[in-house]
Amino acid sequence: MPAAADHLASVRQRMLQALIRRRIASWLVPLLPAASLAAAIVAGAFGTAKTLTLTAPLVLAAAVMLWAAIDLAFWRRRVEEQLPSWLNDAVPELEDSSAMLAAAPNTPLGGLQRNRLLARIEQALDDERLRGIANQKARFNAIPLALAAVAAAAAWAYAAAHGPQYASPAGPGPAAQAAIAAAGISLHAEPPPYTRVKPSEGAPRDLQIPQHSKVRWCAVNADATIELGDGQNLQAAAGRCAEWIASDSIFWRSRHNASQRYTIRVTPDQAPQVAIAAPNESVSVLKPGAQSAQLNVSVGDDYAIVKATLHMTLARGSGENIRFTDKEAPLPASSDPRKRSWNKQWMLKELGMEPGDELYFFVRASDNAPVPHVSQSPTYTLRMPGQQGEALESTALPSMVKPENLRSQRQIIIDTEQLVADSPRLDAAELRARSEKIAGDQSKLRLRYGQFLGEESSLFGGEEHGDGDGHEHGGAGTQGPGGFGTGNISAQFGHAHDQEGNATIFDPATKEVLRRALRAMWDAEKQLRAIAPKPALPPEYKALGAIKELQQAERVYLHRTAFVPPAIKEEKRMTGEINGAASYRRAQGTANEFVPADVRELVLALDGDGALPSLWSKAAREAVARIKDEDQRLSAQAAVQDVADGCQPCRAKLRAWLRATVQQPAVLLQARPQAQTRFGQALQGKGAP
Repeated sequence: MPAAADHLASVRQRMLQALIRRRIASWLVPLLPAASLAAAIVAGAFGTAKTLTLTAPLVLAAAVMLWAAIDLAFWRRRVEEQLPSWLNDAVPELEDSSAMLAAAPNTPLGGLQRNRLLARIEQALDDERLRGIANQKARFNAIPLALAAVAAAAAWAYAAAHGPQYASPAGPGPAAQAAIAAAGISLHAEPPPYTRVKPSEGAPRDLQIPQHSKVRWCAVNADATIELGDGQNLQAAAGRCAEWIASDSIFWRSRHNASQRYTIRVTPDQAPQVAIAAPNESVSVLKPGAQSAQLNVSVGDDYAIVKATLHMTLARGSGENIRFTDKEAPLPASSDPRKRSWNKQWMLKELGMEPGDELYFFVRASDNAPVPHVSQSPTYTLRMPGQQGEALESTALPSMVKPENLRSQRQIIIDTEQLVADSPRLDAAELRARSEKIAGDQSKLRLRYGQFLGEESSLFGGEEHGDGDGHEHGGAGTQGPGGFGTGNISAQFGHAHDQEGNATIFDPATKEVLRRALRAMWDAEKQLRAIAPKPALPPEYKALGAIKELQQAERVYLHRTAFVPPAIKEEKRMTGEINGAASYRRAQGTANEFVPADVRELVLALDGDGALPSLWSKAAREAVARIKDEDQRLSAQAAVQDVADGCQPCRAKLRAWLRATVQQPAVLLQARPQAQTRFGQALQGKGAP
């Protein structure tokens, strides 16, 4: 028994060594994030401001080693408890009797079995067999690696957020210090934190900064007055700063050095740009039997994209039985926070599309501004053709009501094909009768579709207007003296019908499909009237294809919009109280003033050398602020300041800028206050009714 026990102990030792070799990767790989973080700290990746020290990676490494020690103790206990069952499952030569190696049997038969196991155990339990058991029982554990990576990434993000790009920069160099001392002012620019643009500090100079940046003018030795191009004056006491939030491009100068102007150009925060490269058409019809569809989307922003999602709506059904299913999928983030792209081959089964379905999708993105800018792409359509089965063409247009005796285009094709097959056995009279009958059916169907384009005429007559159809073809009511008309030829001999292009509510694409179907029906009808049924088949099939296209176009998807009226105050209903009720009549508009009076007076005064009106600078700055171009607006503001400084030649320049701000007013149509009818004139006593 002791020999057997010692032999099993050696097997346990060898099994534990195999497990350690198997688990060594799970223990060491989680140390890589801590090592990377330590290397970054040593290399000075976070700048001179020590937002992180080596304590963080050391703590992370200690936590990983503690977990490795706990895991080793866990596997040691499992080997002690479960080794016999592992050997029975993996080594058939032990005949499910490995437990006899740990305890002496009480029967002679058990002793015989133990001796057999001792004889073959060395050969059965070699290192290769134990390594296979270890590989099967102990697998790589990725959870500690993920936790270590998250901890290292959090430390990295903390250091980046409190690193040098947000910290105050080091003081300016000797040359900048000399320039600041000479100007008596130091200029500081602090962009908004979400832009991740570093602050700047130095002597007075031209700046290019993001919108909503903080600009500070700090007086060094004496008080300073900062004059802005929009007329503001900022006071900075010695040793203190004056602050301004940059909302628009402007120039400034110090009253101590009025001859030197500096420009601050403001870069507005742009909305995200959304581009869809595939599909390249707003409506894409997939090929029959297609299994996938390509989608290539890219989103870009000048600073960072917070959220970008793909919104999909699946439409299924026809007619009034259409169901819409909405789905939203986020676009994956990339290493560059300013860009996101997604190039994917979508499987139609993954999208849930079946033959006859349509998928509408668009991309919506927002940036990281305090008030996020949201951009949305146009809606694109993926259309999967349905199965070519028997369908009623009456559903081609929702507003069409088809009588029971009107044959469909498919039935006309079937009749024409039957006529072509029977034509060798038919005499001329019967062939003509059947061909004329099919032509009549084609004419009725063409007129039914033609009414949606404002058509009322037929190729072969039969639709002339009668006496009681509501149209007046001349008559005593339109004739003047001598039997001649009043001059309105269209009213005497024509019909006041709507024009073709204005008689429908359909979009141009649907109208074009309708015209194509009608032209094909015309061609088929002409061939049938000419007793040539075989040449009529191609245009008939062409008309059927156009009708099928109309059937697919009947499903129109619109984003749901609704008007939510204000809540009704029940205590005010049915009381007859009209206090505070506004008239439903709209007040008559008045024409805007072509040129403001103060600007007109200032332009006239600038034409001479006399005194300018009071508060003229305010009126001038308000006028030039309406100039759209940034460079022109800055030049106009400079002209205002030059004139305020007493520059006489600059008056002509300012006068030209003011004249450029005057825009042509919009034409205002004024309605009559009342209708001048014959009854109204008689009521006022101005004439007889």
